[in-house]
Order: sequence, then C-alpha cells, then structure tokens
Amino acid sequence: MINFIKNFRKNESGAVTVDWVVLTAAVVALGGAAYSAISSGVTDMGENVSTAMDEGTINVDTGQ
Repeated sequence: MINFIKNFRKNESGAVTVDWVVLTAAVVALGGAAYSAISSGVTDMGENVSTAMDEGTINVDTGQ
C-alpha cells in the first residue's frame, strides 16, 4: 500500500490533463467574453444605422 501511494504521488500524467482542462476553460471563457462584447456592439450599431436611415434622406449624385 505504501508503494502504491509513493507511485501515485510521483505519477504526473494526471497533471497534464488538469493543465489542458484549465487551458480549455480559459479559451472558452475568453470566447464568451468576446462574444458578449461583440454582440452588444453589433446591436448598438444596428440601432444607430436604423435611426439614421429613418431620419435621413438619400442623396444620389449622378455626376451629370
């Protein structure tokens, strides 16, 4: 039993798995943060474009 515990403490194969899990969680969190920042910006921009199109007139310059 003591040899099992010593071998378990020396074995580092599980540590690599934990590293990958933490790295993957960080990437997913950054992706979620980027998505929320982009989606709110796109929503605001769409509302601004809609307002400008409702209030504005279209001027077409034919160059003649």
